Amino acid sequence: MPIFKINSQKLEPISEKKIDLESDIQKLTEQNLEIIFGLKFICGASNQEFCVRVNEQDFYIDTVAFDESLNSVVLIEYKKDKSFSVIDQGFAYLSAMLNNKAEFVLEINERISKKFTKKDIDWEQSRIIFISNEFTNYQKNAINFKDLPMFLYEVKAYGNGLIDYNPIKPFRTSESINKFIKDKKVQEVTKEVKVFSIEDHLKKAGQETLNFYNELSKKIYELDARIHDKPVSYYIGYKVKYQNFCSLVLFKDKIGIYVRSSKIIDNEKLFKKVPSKYGWGKTPLWRADIQSASADLNLINYLISIIKQAYDEAPDK
Repeated sequence: MPIFKINSQKLEPISEKKIDLESDIQKLTEQNLEIIFGLKFICGASNQEFCVRVNEQDFYIDTVAFDESLNSVVLIEYKKDKSFSVIDQGFAYLSAMLNNKAEFVLEINERISKKFTKKDIDWEQSRIIFISNEFTNYQKNAINFKDLPMFLYEVKAYGNGLIDYNPIKPFRTSESINKFIKDKKVQEVTKEVKVFSIEDHLKKAGQETLNFYNELSKKIYELDARIHDKPVSYYIGYKVKYQNFCSLVLFKDKIGIYVRSSKIIDNEKLFKKVPSKYGWGKTPLWRADIQSASADLNLINYLISIIKQAYDEAPDK
């Protein structure tokens, strides 16, 4: 479907422009990683591509990025070739990273002046992003697995300086890739790298907590149709683009609620400020632990009023 602009109540199609994926889009992506993906740029075409050697083979990583909210590494590859295998290349690069952790940590430390050790990085939440002008149906179908730490984005440039990064969503994610591919490299990566789902968190909850969560999350989504969830190892995050304005941590008999806001109006004094020394972002976090048995509709509506304050302040919505 073409993109239009409105001119005197008439729609005019905006023409698509030919772009050089590797020279133009790679540098543009690297210079705007935080805006596009909420990531910190480490290295790539804008400075110097990172290379690791595995089994006498050099792996040049197009872009290495860092997710500061998770302390995890994100690899980005830009592809023009429509014949490449998402699965094969994705697992090859992730395997190369996991077998060269020290080199990646050293690169991160040198680039952004950190003092991380290998233990400080959450390798379990590593992932790889493929960016292309267009993916084939075969490539799009290849990501239909629930435990695949790979994401596809089609990038298009248009007149008037417009550019679009469109995520390709899996058609279904019910099966594990290990059920179909027995390759040793795939099994090694999926053993160490995990893609988390809502169901992983729901398993921790008792029935009252499940009822509480269902009602609370429904009302969170009602704040804005664009809100989507992002489950990670410790919590379920809610965001419009890349920054969580709210996160939920499920326990058997309670839910931990985190909201990100410079200040909140909390007349019931349920929320406490998370100490800044924890280093969980520049914008303050506020936390409340709510017992599931006490979560009636009035309380849930009050919690939503607090969550909405964080949503209203979110910089990227």
